[in-house]
Parts: sequence; C-alpha cells; structure tokens
Amino acid sequence: MKTVSPVLFSPFTHLDAAFTTRHGGVSHPPFNSANLAFHVGDNPDNVIKNHDLLAAQFNYNRHHLIHMRQIHSDKIIQIDPTFTFDSPPECDALITNHRNIPLMVMSADCTGILLYDPLHNAIGAIHAGRAGALAEILPKTIHAMHESFGTSKEDLYIVLGPSIGGCCYEINESIALECEQKGYSDSLRREKGKVFLAVNTILLQQLDTLNIQKERIEVIEHCTACKNDDYFSYRADTQQTGRIAGLILLH
Repeated sequence: MKTVSPVLFSPFTHLDAAFTTRHGGVSHPPFNSANLAFHVGDNPDNVIKNHDLLAAQFNYNRHHLIHMRQIHSDKIIQIDPTFTFDSPPECDALITNHRNIPLMVMSADCTGILLYDPLHNAIGAIHAGRAGALAEILPKTIHAMHESFGTSKEDLYIVLGPSIGGCCYEINESIALECEQKGYSDSLRREKGKVFLAVNTILLQQLDTLNIQKERIEVIEHCTACKNDDYFSYRADTQQTGRIAGLILLH
C-alpha cells in the first residue's frame, strides 16, 4: 500500500506512523483502491483485505487496531487492550500509552492528526474537520494526554496529514461568520463572491496559542481535492468515495 511517512517522527525507531493514499489496495471504483472505511458502501471483504495489507506492511495485528466511528465531535477516548477492531468507539480522538495498539483516524478531506509524546511514550490520533477544529478537539486532546499520561505540550510532536486546503474548500457565509466570531478570520479567503476555508490555519493557530514550537509541527501539504488522483476527497469525488487513514503505533 502506498503511504506517506511523516519526517518529524523519523528519529523515533520504536514508533511507526503513516498516512495512506488511495493506491495499493483491492477495492473497486469508486472506492479504488485502498479504502479503509466500512461505512461508505464498499464491499466489507475488500475493506478487510485492505486493512490486512496495511497491517502486514507495518507489522501489527489487525485485530489490535482501533479506529473510530467519527461524528465530528470533540469526544476523546483513552484506549486500553480491552478495545478491539470490530467494535470501534464513537469519538473523534484516540489516545493511549500502550504498545502494539495501533490508532487510526480516517478522512476524505478532513485533517487527520497524529501526536507523539516521546517522554511518556504516549500517542494520539485525531479527526479534525471544520466542526472538530472549531470545537477545539486538538487542544482538548493535548489536555487529555496531559491528564492521562502527564504529557507536557512542550514534549509533543504533531503531524497534520493530507486534507482539503483553503484552495478548494468552499463554505457559506454563515460558517464564515462562525469562524470570524471565534477569532479565526485568517483561515478565510474571499474570491469572486465565494468564501474558502483553510481548516489547517485554525489548527495551527490553536497550536500557536499553546506556544508549541513550529519545529515540533509538520504539515503534509497535500490537498486531497487538488490531488484527488492520490487521495479520496468527499468533495472532489462528489461524496461517494473511500477513506484514507492516519496510522500511529508504538512498538
């Protein structure tokens, strides 16, 4: 399966992390070919085969992987070995300090975020679309890692995965007003009577407010709509499409 690896995490030999593309799986159009989501209408047998391909590539047991039933919320779940692949929790962020429990966030335009605290050996995976970003799921997850594992924001490394950019994400004026009222005017771009939103600008502003050093943040600057040949995009694919994933795992 073709994946993109965060450079920021490369020094950590006991950590695996990657973002998948739409290439290297077995699913048929419009889910071609590496769809990892069960809820989009794909053949479940093909989805399982895609998960098995990814598990073999990164040397983990698929049954230990935890993904989410994502609901565009600010709900965060702390994972332990009692969770299983077949019963994903309903939430939009996962955190754990257990080894050999891969965490997965799926997306098709939203930003998948991976977090790593090397001091306390803790990891997180976040699904942050517009609603989640405005609900501050990223700073709330950082706080949850502090409460659960003692993570200090100064110790975190954070990667924002492929997502739709402000070049392509058109929104209406009511959403634009909400962004402005919450102090995120810099995330908006107006052009020829249209307004566009850069969700990553909101996320980066939140990290800046927390005084997290830019050297500890990586943004994979691949717009899923612009690069629709390589990534699933809910908008570019007119809603029926698969899901890429962000994967993080402590060995």
